Parts: sequence; structure tokens; C-alpha cells
Amino acid sequence: MSTQHPRNVKLVPEGLSIDNQVVPLYAAAVHYFRLDPEEWHACLSAVKAMGPKLIDVYVPWATHEIRPGVFDFGEQDPRRDVAGFMKMAHELGLYVIFRPGPHINAEMTYFGIPERVIWDGNCQARSPRQHPVILPMLPLGFPVPSYASDAFSDEVARYFHALGPVLSPLLYPNGPIVLIQVDNEGALYFRDGLYDQDYHPDAILHYRAFLRQKYKTVEALPPAYSRRIARNEKGPDAAASQSTSQPTSDTLDAKSPSDAAINASQSKTQLPADLRFASLDPPMRFDGTSLDDLVVHLDWAEAQEDMLTAAFARFKKALEDAGFSGLPTMHNLPPGEEATPLSAAVVSRAVDLVGLDYYYQAGPSGRAVIARRTGELAAHCELKGVPPYACEMGVGFPPFFPPLLERDSIFTILSALAWGLRGMSLYMAVERDRWIGAPIDRHGRNRPFAAFFHKLFEILNETNFHSLRRRVPVRVVIPRHERRLTRALHAFGPFPGTAFAIANSGARERTIEDNFDAGRPIGIEVDTFIRAFEQALDARGVPFSIVEAFDKELPAGDAKWLVYASSGGISADLFDVLCAAQNNGVAISFGPQKPEFDSSLRPHSTALAWYAMNETLHDVPLFIDETPAAVDNAVARAIESLGLPTCACDPHGLLSTIHEDAAGTPRVLFVVNPTDNDVMGRFSIAGAAKGIARDLFGDEQLPIEHGAIETRIPGKTVRMFAIEKD
Repeated sequence: MSTQHPRNVKLVPEGLSIDNQVVPLYAAAVHYFRLDPEEWHACLSAVKAMGPKLIDVYVPWATHEIRPGVFDFGEQDPRRDVAGFMKMAHELGLYVIFRPGPHINAEMTYFGIPERVIWDGNCQARSPRQHPVILPMLPLGFPVPSYASDAFSDEVARYFHALGPVLSPLLYPNGPIVLIQVDNEGALYFRDGLYDQDYHPDAILHYRAFLRQKYKTVEALPPAYSRRIARNEKGPDAAASQSTSQPTSDTLDAKSPSDAAINASQSKTQLPADLRFASLDPPMRFDGTSLDDLVVHLDWAEAQEDMLTAAFARFKKALEDAGFSGLPTMHNLPPGEEATPLSAAVVSRAVDLVGLDYYYQAGPSGRAVIARRTGELAAHCELKGVPPYACEMGVGFPPFFPPLLERDSIFTILSALAWGLRGMSLYMAVERDRWIGAPIDRHGRNRPFAAFFHKLFEILNETNFHSLRRRVPVRVVIPRHERRLTRALHAFGPFPGTAFAIANSGARERTIEDNFDAGRPIGIEVDTFIRAFEQALDARGVPFSIVEAFDKELPAGDAKWLVYASSGGISADLFDVLCAAQNNGVAISFGPQKPEFDSSLRPHSTALAWYAMNETLHDVPLFIDETPAAVDNAVARAIESLGLPTCACDPHGLLSTIHEDAAGTPRVLFVVNPTDNDVMGRFSIAGAAKGIARDLFGDEQLPIEHGAIETRIPGKTVRMFAIEKD
């Protein structure tokens, strides 16, 4: 939809560019519908005084639809006057992030979706046996909607069109809305197991369309699909031994099979007469017995990703049709996203900005997860030219969460900034029901915790932190198919893999340990390999990040060393990207398995000459196994050969990160003690041989001598220093 005025709003690495002025993405969540309208002005004024320039505004569908198809936007209940609330923010000089859902969660019953929609069978996600999929959520469990359902999408479009006349006039420059969120935490409403859902008839149609688009003809389908059709015809006792292309030990050791050998192998399987895309159903449980069988389950995982992306695109189109066009869009990923169908690269097909939600307790486990997730997000955002953003930075907690103390929130915020975050929305900034620990009460009065945030935003502005960069010369690359594989191999039934990921447990703790005729436990070896690298690199203070490779996208940045982590699979396109990186002088390593299969763990149709990659460019091994000794040796050689920067910390267990300006000058140092003990530590600062490290939250000024500082750091604490000349 065209607009009378150009919006002049776009995402840039530092935040939002509004009329060519950069506005850092510092926001605060305020729920107007849970507050007395008489207190709106006081609450918004308190947020503005604290430092954020943006107000994060959920607009719950169920609050405004008072009867089927009948909406109240303040005409009957002043608490529902969302336009009045946003206009008030505008008058105070604040911008608005507009989050209309349809799913908003916000600890609301039914996650903000009207009850009539929740209980409409046409809108409900379906289990393999066609039952509604129930989320056992407090205060009331409910059947979750289907992202594939046409009926649900029609209801969403009607809701968005009701919002249009009320809020589209408030899009910038006529009003304060500068950023629009499409849906919320789209991990299938947290029922995200690969075989939990969605078997809604519309989802199955989407699955078949996905296969048709991927393979084009039934003749191109992998043999595993034919065997599934044959087993269905013959009954449950059909022999699994019908597999004709299971890799043997000779195949696993070969550099690459020939096209003729593959074609001969596949030709042994005669296609069933009724094999057609329209007759294929998704797998209802994991039933693979060999590497050959995995393709069906990996395709189902990929189809779920495609279904979610299509749903987000459909919601975005409905918003545009309702008048909400011309502004950047975003979506937030919940904690544990690596075990869901979501990823930043996948969701970026539908929206402009993908951010993360953060809710962690202070400590080694929380620190490790924060570093891993934030580093991956920062690498993705660098590739896309957008800011790494926390759509929800937990400040307090809902009453059904484990308690998150103020020290937990502070530790999480500063750790996320240390590993590359450049923007955040404080969730929640203002007190409301079903929440404990907000820094501003519902009358707009500061609680003691607000002092930290006043200081934090003062520091972020003083240091121009949104414009700084953490240089990451080592990137451990995990291809998307590995995360699909661990979803398929999840061993705990309905207990979600996300719960393990949130607790810093990976594939080693949650996947089936079968070897599928490969002679190795393919579900856990990559996780073991990556953890060994994390420990070795952290111990030496080498900046690194885990990054996900998706299709041809590899967020390599200016890395000096790329370590490709897989159980033996790589797509031809991604292999070409790695070859191009090596030709540009980047060191490449593979592990824990040699990349001899495609991304479905099937033999490549053409040979990939990975073994011919030039290992003499750098003294870095081309292949590394998962043993700690092999990884330690590789890291030591890479530091020497590639001149990797090191920010060593003493004693062991302390960590640090450095953030540079555009000229490469160190400006901010974070030192992190995730342990319980107060420690006197020594921290090296690459690029700063002399100078002063000034504590930004205190008065201490430490001399930088021989490129290092010494200071005491209490347990479960992060300290932030400005690096200055004498």
C-alpha cells in the first residue's frame, strides 16, 4: 500500500535510521491494557527518563475483540485505547515498536488469542492421530493454533484489518510506530517436538507442496520414500532390509562415489505404482534404522521450517493489506531456539530483523548459553547489516518461572552486551499483573532497581556502544541440517528439546545414540566436537562464535579460521562457499567427520574434492576429530599460524571480551566471573599495551600495564570498563 509520505525508516547495524538519524534500539515494554489510563503518562515519562527511546507495545487480539468480529479500541473501556496510548508516547518524543501478534504470549490466557478461535477445530494444530495439540500452560492449558491453517490465517487477517483504521495512521512520520513485529516466539507454541505437530490437513498439504518444490518429480525422491510406501502397502511387518543404498564401511571410507554407482544403487528400487507427492504423509515418529532413512525425517524438519516461514510471510502480507506497510519488520526467537524449527537465517526469509529473548540465572551455565546464542545472533546480523537485538531482555519474571533476581538480570544483560548484543527491549519495564520485579511500578514510580538502568543507558550512550564491534576471527560453523538431525533424534518424547538447550544441555544429553550403520553415534558427535572447541578457545581467550550455515548463507564476516562441524554432511553449495573463502586466504578445517555426504547424509551425486583443499596455506589441520587433544592442538597451531588475538584471563574460569570502534581501537572491556567466588583476576587486552581502564559503573581506574589489568571481580558479576589513554 502506498503512503502519502515516505517512511524514511530503515534498519542499520547500529539500530534504526529514522530520517537519516541513527536511533539505537533501546526499548522498554509497557502493557497499556494492564494499567490504569490515568497512570499511562507517568509510566511513559518514567521510561523516557530511564533512557530508552522506544516503547515496546503488545496489542492483544483477545483484549480488543469483545465479541466475535466486534472490537473495542477505547470506545467502551479506556484501557483499550491503544491509539491514545501511542499518541501519548509520541507527544513525549518516544517511538513505538508495534507487536500485534497474533500470538503475543505476554503471560496471557490463550496467549492473547480469542477463546472462540482457540476452540475452533479448523484453527487447531493436530497431533499425528488428529487430536488437538494441547499446551499445558498456566493458568490454563489450551489447544494451540495451526500455523498452516487457512481458517486461522483468515481470522488473523480479519483482526489485522480491524486494527488498520485505528493504528495505521500512526505509522511514522505521521505517528510514533517505526518497527512492526510479525507474530511472536513462533516455535509452534512451545509444542515444538518434530513429531508433536502439525498434522492439520492444511499442514499436510503444505508438506506435500514442499516436497514437490524440492524434488520436482517423484522419480527424484530418495529411495526411502518408496520404501515407506511399500511398507504401508505390505503392513507393519515389511522388512526394513529393503534398503538398497545403505552406506557400507567401504562407502564411508571412500572419497566420493561415482554417479554411475549411485544411479545403479537407486535403480534397484522399483518405484511403487501409487508413489506420488499427493500420497505422501509426514512421518509420525522416528523410525529410521539406517543413514538412508534419515532423509525423510530431515525433510519433515525442513518442511516445518518452511511452514513457519510461509505463515510469517502470510501474516506480514495481511498487515500490509491492512495498511501497515513501509516499515521494517521483526520476529523474536525464544530461548532454546536451536532445538526448534526456528533459526535467524530461516525466519529472515520473511522478516527484516530477527532477535532473541533472554531469561537466565547468573552462573557458568547461563553465561555459556548467553555467549553461544548472542555470538551466533551477532554473526547473522553482521551478514544482514542489522543490529543484534534482544526483543525481550528479561527484567523480572512471571510467577511460574524460577525466580530471577536483580543480579540475574544484570548478569544476563551485561553478558549479552559482552558477547555482541547492540540493542534490547526491557521486558518488563513497568509493573503489571503476572509479573514480578519490574523497575518501575504501575504508578510510574521508580523502584531501587531502576537506578541500574538509568546508569546503564547513560553508559551505553556515553561509549556509543551501539556503534562498537566485537571482532571474531574464529567461527565454528554448524550447518542447519545438523540441528534438524538432532530434532529428529530427540530421545525424550514430548519433553521438549528446548528445555535441554535452555539448561545448556545439548545433543549429548537428549538424542538417540544409535549409529544407523555408520559405526558412530551421529546424533552426539557434533555437539561433543563443538563443546571441545568452546573450551579450548575460551581457555586461551580467543574470540569466537558458533554460526549457523543455511543454504548458501555463511556468516563468515572477516574470520581468519572457519571450522565446519558436521557428522559428515555438506551441501555442494556450501562446499563452494568454503572453497571461495579458502581462496581468499581463510583457513578451513572440517570435523569431527570428513564431509563425504550431502546435507541429507546420503552420498553426493558428484564428487566433492574436499581432500584436495590446500592444507599448506596455513599450519592448521584440514581435518580435526572430536578428541580434546586434537582440538587443543588445532587451536594452538591456529593461534601461532594465523596470529589470532588472545585475551587470556587468569585464573581459569574468568572471561573477557573487547569491543572496538570503526578504526579498530579498543574502547570497552568486559570482564566476567560466572563462578560463585570473588576472585582477583588478570585480564589481557589485545591492542592496548598501555592506558587506563575506567570502571563504567564505579570509580575505579586501573592502569593497563603490559597489555593487561588486574582487578577483583565478585562472583556472578560482569564488570564493564572504558579503555582510555593515560
